[in-house]
Amino acid sequence: MKFSSRAAMAAIASLMLIGTASAQAPATTPAPTTKSAPADTKAPATAKTAKPRTEISLECSKQADAKGLHGKERHKFRSDCKKTGGKAT
Repeated sequence: MKFSSRAAMAAIASLMLIGTASAQAPATTPAPTTKSAPADTKAPATAKTAKPRTEISLECSKQADAKGLHGKERHKFRSDCKKTGGKAT
């Protein structure tokens, strides 16, 4: 091999090593600071307490389950059932 090809291979190898070494080196900039949340913040909206379901609502749900209803059909059936007091057909 010629001297120039050896020098080129050595340069390429050193660039590869420098790239991997710099990727593993610790960052020179400080990590961003996080602000702590105030202690008196409200709970998220998903943590609301559920309203208790009425007997009519539960009965209508059981009837819809028995009929195997899903989606819009279930919603319409339960709505009609609750309006008639749990006696939907």
